[in-house]
Amino acid sequence: MIVCKSAAELEKMRAAGQIGARVLAQVAAHAAPGVSLLELEALAEKEIAAGKGEPAFKGYRGYPCVLCTSVNEEIVHGIPSERKLREGDILSIDVGIKLEGFYVDTATTVLLEPVAPEVKTLVRVTREALDIAVKQARAGNYLNDIGKAVQQHVEGAGFNVVREFVGHGIGTQLHEEPQVPNYATPGRGPKLRPGMVLALEPMVTKGSPAVKMRPDRWTAVVADGGHAAHFEHCVAVTQNGPWVLTEA
Repeated sequence: MIVCKSAAELEKMRAAGQIGARVLAQVAAHAAPGVSLLELEALAEKEIAAGKGEPAFKGYRGYPCVLCTSVNEEIVHGIPSERKLREGDILSIDVGIKLEGFYVDTATTVLLEPVAPEVKTLVRVTREALDIAVKQARAGNYLNDIGKAVQQHVEGAGFNVVREFVGHGIGTQLHEEPQVPNYATPGRGPKLRPGMVLALEPMVTKGSPAVKMRPDRWTAVVADGGHAAHFEHCVAVTQNGPWVLTEA
């Protein structure tokens, strides 16, 4: 069942989204060669507490951290560790916040220059794919309009969309209906209605879209070792168009 949120509930999610945006900005600003992923984890935990929020990921199905930090060929759900970042890396940072009973989820990918030109293009195209997804989140459109538009943009640029992981509804639960694929699916799917909130999150690879899991059973990596990028916003469907709840 897809649950539509009231105006008051959307305001609560917007407040949580502001915490998420600040955390993501702080962590991204501190991501640099020589910095460990656990240092970024500690910073995020401090910033979440300062905003009076709760971490949405830590403890979720046994996940041990407040951040997901995925480097280079890692797509999503990388667990922060003592690993130190290096020049040429790309880092996807994903954070979830709970505030007053409502969740948000947001992600970005940062470059640790100098980065290979084709990897820069991958990150740019993935960011553009998120912007395209947001524009499709309009009342009267259909769910499949989002995935179709993302897939066309990504594949048109010579990259691939991950299929094993998709976006999702979000609200009083971290993951709610509907699932939001980043590719076209048969049929049109449900019509988008005011009050729906979608976590839109294109995950794009430079090589094969096939996925392998690391032994930690969380970290998903590109099967052929190519780079991956990931961006995410929580977006409310409103009468006046898409409202990005996790935008700064």
